[in-house]
Amino acid sequence: MSTAPTASMAAVPTAAAEVPAPPDRFNFAAHLLAVNAGRAGKPAFADDAGTLTYGQLDERVRRFAAALRALGLKREERVLLLMLDTTDWPVAFLGSLYAGCVPVAVNTLLTADDYAYMLEHSRAQAVLVSGALLPALQAALTKADHEVQKVVVSRPAASLRGATLPGVQLPAEVEFEAFLGAQAAMAQPAATGADDPAFWLYSSGSTGRPKGTVHSHANPYWTAELYGKAVLGLRESDVCFSAAKLFFAYGLGNALSFPMSVGATTLLMPERPTPEAVFRRWTGGVANLKPTVFFGAPTGYAGMLAHPALPRRGDTALRLASSAGEALPAEIGERFTAHFGGVHIIDGIGSTEMLHIFISNAPGRVRYGTTGWPVPGYEIALRGEGGAPVPDGEPGDLYIAGPSAALMYWGNRSKTRETFQGGWTKSGDKYVRNADGSYTYSGRSDDMLKVSGIYVSPFEVEATLVQHASVLEAAVIGVPDAEGLTKTKAFVVLKPGARADEDELKGFVKDRLAPYKYPRQIEFVEELPKTATGKIQRFKLREREAGGGGGRP
Repeated sequence: MSTAPTASMAAVPTAAAEVPAPPDRFNFAAHLLAVNAGRAGKPAFADDAGTLTYGQLDERVRRFAAALRALGLKREERVLLLMLDTTDWPVAFLGSLYAGCVPVAVNTLLTADDYAYMLEHSRAQAVLVSGALLPALQAALTKADHEVQKVVVSRPAASLRGATLPGVQLPAEVEFEAFLGAQAAMAQPAATGADDPAFWLYSSGSTGRPKGTVHSHANPYWTAELYGKAVLGLRESDVCFSAAKLFFAYGLGNALSFPMSVGATTLLMPERPTPEAVFRRWTGGVANLKPTVFFGAPTGYAGMLAHPALPRRGDTALRLASSAGEALPAEIGERFTAHFGGVHIIDGIGSTEMLHIFISNAPGRVRYGTTGWPVPGYEIALRGEGGAPVPDGEPGDLYIAGPSAALMYWGNRSKTRETFQGGWTKSGDKYVRNADGSYTYSGRSDDMLKVSGIYVSPFEVEATLVQHASVLEAAVIGVPDAEGLTKTKAFVVLKPGARADEDELKGFVKDRLAPYKYPRQIEFVEELPKTATGKIQRFKLREREAGGGGGRP
């Protein structure tokens, strides 16, 4: 259903009309290389092993593209990209695009069974893999009915080939540098179109198999123009550092398409974004670069603010921070800004399907506790049951219209039709539009609770609990009482060394929210189940409760 925007559906200025559209013949990798043609000596990417200049990147991308074509790979054939965040990642990703092949960037924290499914689903003809992840890939290849012809290994361990099952024939492996050096640079990019498939990202969906989300060559162009430049105001002098990895839609914009679109430098981190690892980079401990813009998630910010080694403002060069993945509690944003002398966290919401952020706060316009305002170039609709628009102040299902929407879910017609509805994309989130035009998160559509006939947002209760001095994280779900009525239950993680009891936290919430919203039960746990992006998996907590509880979540 497509509904004309009304006051409650938040029509916004179509800034996309003010940005030149890419031409019909368009290759995003070639576009980024052309943007930076005059910056040959400037660092483009840096990691623990060294720095890659824009000139070196240009040469390596075109060599990688030529090597893929020499393998016999054709336009639009898929290559699986299972790599840690090092300077080889952008070479592999952009080289694939330049060649007209379609990189399928996948999460590095999954199981061999997951990779086996993705190999079969994508019908990948080659795999680009980090040496540290080669054993997981080899295990997946033994399970999958795959089409892989070649495995290209970035930064291999001492032994290129690990242990394999007897009698199992695996594709030939080649070391990344040898693969790269075997061909002269490809002179011209593949003749791709702006609407041609460029890359896939697998959605992290809360249930079922992940969905292969297909994006075009034009989509990252639009997110860089409408958000990276127009909202965040990134500039050539910036050093960008993203805790979110490149295989995520959020991380891909933060650490590749946004900085490259303005000629900035990106600092890459292959390991997990622990507070210690992040702080080392904030303070210039890698490549002598101090990030000016940091991209993280609420869970990460909470952990860093609670860490005793949190750097002082003067020890960093931060001018801006960004947050996505889940709504940022106001208390976290306010504490971060107070500690770092006025540096704001720009909170927003994006999705794999829309590629990046479409509602956001902005530098100079931050309202903590809200997700901000529609990004110019995107339209927002809030709809109730039956698709009717909802009035301001009431939660509705969030729909987005904008130029960066994915083309489809590969091989999944029913889910494609359910999510991509004409010009609108259904997000699966519930939001409230405020009187000032900003939007406040109300939870996932399947996470909203109706208590005593009234909607309760799990996030609102969670955001209140984390304001308590002893609480690090919280997750709220609905559980049935003896009468079968839904009541709220909170799972709470305390800060190291902190103490609090159930009655204390219940009273804390009652003092700040309407009485019916306080959690009727509170269980203290060591950790919460999360996706690799840091999103709390409330469905796992619901499954645990339905199964009778017990054990760790």
